[in-house]
Parts: sequence; C-alpha cells; structure tokens
Amino acid sequence: MTFKLEGPVLEGALVRLEPLEHRHAVDLAVAAEEDRDTYAFTWVPRADEVAAYVDTQLGRAAAGRLAPYAQISLATGRAVGATAYWDPRSWHTDDRLDAIEVGFTWLARSAQGTGVNAESKLLLFRHAFEEWGVARVDLKTDARNSRSRAAIQSVGARFEGVLRNWSRSWAPGEEGRLRDSAIYSITAEEWPECRSLLEARVARKSAQAAGETVR
Repeated sequence: MTFKLEGPVLEGALVRLEPLEHRHAVDLAVAAEEDRDTYAFTWVPRADEVAAYVDTQLGRAAAGRLAPYAQISLATGRAVGATAYWDPRSWHTDDRLDAIEVGFTWLARSAQGTGVNAESKLLLFRHAFEEWGVARVDLKTDARNSRSRAAIQSVGARFEGVLRNWSRSWAPGEEGRLRDSAIYSITAEEWPECRSLLEARVARKSAQAAGETVR
C-alpha cells in the first residue's frame, strides 16, 4: 500500500478549504485581478490563465504530488485564493506520510491580513500533524520575498536556511533564471506551541470580524 495524498474539506471560523475544482475558477479569476503589487515574487495567474492553472494543479494532484485547495471566505462565500499540500515524503514505510510541504499559496489583496491565511495554515497544519501524524511540515519562498517570509514566520514556522539556486524564479523579467529559496519548518514537537499561537491569532481576527472588542 502507498500513501495516497488527498486533502479533505477543512473548515474554520473564517475560511473553508475546499479541494480545488473548475467551479472555483470564476471567483479565483476575480481574486487574482485585485491589487497585484504583493505578487512580485509569487506567480499568480491572471484572470485568463485561471482555467489552465486549475488544469495544471489537478494534473499534479492526479500524479499524487499535490492536494490543491481553494480558500473560501466564510464572510462572502467566495473563493479568495488557493493553497495546497505539496511534496509528500515517506521515509519509514510507503503507507505512512512523514513530511509534507504547504505551498502554492496566494490570496486576493482584500483577504490579506484578515486572518484567512492564519486559519488556513492552522487547518492544514492540524490535519497534517494530528490526522496524518507527520514529523514535519515545511514551507519555502523566494529568499528576497520579505512579505512572504514575514507571513511564514508569523504562523510559527522556524527559519532553517537558504537553498541556493533551488528552483525557478517567478519574479517578472526573470524567466529562465533560478532563485534562492528560504526554507522554514514546524516539527511535531513544536506543533502544540504553534497551534496555540495560531488559535489565539484566529480568535482575535474572528472577534474583530464580528465587531467585538479585542483586548
């Protein structure tokens, strides 16, 4: 038996993660065309590329290397971005998942800073550690992407180092070039502390969204 990477629906107070389907394309096309200034080092499809983007992600999923999600804002019911489980690794036996990456993440500008990213990470990390029993979850980004690095650190991941010429660059004008990737991780031993941090952060954002006084 070989572990089969599949991501179930995961729902919190602010966001629902639904396995990516073509029905999400219309919302994602709108989300992708909001203010794109935050996407300098991250490839996010343009509206007319979203259908092909979904096809590509579903193709990766069929190959067993990716479990892609649409991020659904519970406030609006609309898809406001995407994320995924990626690069599953099994070291002990083929039917046990030992490590996974969370990546392919982007959010519409209007959803950034709302707690959607924090709760998405809480849901993904919790399922990986508590249902799959992984030893680590890792995340990576372009080493120059200070915004993305700050967001990764804010969800409790620890910086491990920079891997030089690790993957292709997604920065405009750098087609065909390689980038240095900053690597972060959370281990199973660190997960309880990280979970508490994320739960408190999501609770604050949920209270703010509900118009409650936050102390």
